Amino acid sequence: MSARSPQPATALIAEDEAPQRRALHEQLLQAWPGLEIVAVCEDGVSALEAATTHRPTVAFLDIRMPGVSGLDVARAVVEQGGLVVFTTAYDDYAVRAFDAGAVDYLLKPVQPARLEQAVARLRERLQERRAGADGPDLHALIDGLESRLRPQGERLIRWISASAGDSVRMFGIDEVLFFQAQEKYVRVVAGSGEGVIRTPLKDLLAGLDPDAFWQVHRGTVVRVQAIDRVSKNELGRHSLSLKGHAERLPVSGAFLHRFRGM
Repeated sequence: MSARSPQPATALIAEDEAPQRRALHEQLLQAWPGLEIVAVCEDGVSALEAATTHRPTVAFLDIRMPGVSGLDVARAVVEQGGLVVFTTAYDDYAVRAFDAGAVDYLLKPVQPARLEQAVARLRERLQERRAGADGPDLHALIDGLESRLRPQGERLIRWISASAGDSVRMFGIDEVLFFQAQEKYVRVVAGSGEGVIRTPLKDLLAGLDPDAFWQVHRGTVVRVQAIDRVSKNELGRHSLSLKGHAERLPVSGAFLHRFRGM
């Protein structure tokens, strides 16, 4: 019997700028004719959901996207055995991504010749995997990259000034249990009370320590130390409970990888 031919490679594209997204899509179709593009996403949350649903062979991810960073999406892709190429408009980010061991990086606007080079490297890596060769530990490499790019010092949020009825309450960031998007506002819940702010959730995430706060749903960011447990109901939906707080928070399937081994 003849050996079965390998399954065709599949790809996810995540880019928040429409012209860049369209250009990368078109260039990929030319550079890799046999590639099946299973999802083209305009933000990090939809990219994370697509990565979980489609389990792509490779993902082309902008490092900085609204909602969820390309690094978070990369973790989900790598968790499922995929490879990652980062795209960025910033030279320093590109070099750091490459140094951190990502398969490759593309500087925007993407040049066709550079994309062809990245595709050749990807295909070589895929052949090595089929032959049983071990690759680098991409989990550790992505963690290392995040530690170099995370907010530092004065860029981290220390205090939250939130409206509470007719007054303004000040919450130290260490008091906050979770943030929850609600229409035009974001709800800030602490052990001592709550309030609302107008800062979008995606902007808040840029100033939060990713080791201290996790996004667990499109509209929810929670303090890791406040999480008690994650459970699944009879409909297969997940939610988490907090220590010393009665409210339960939904957990999207796209973020369940955060709780492996918890």
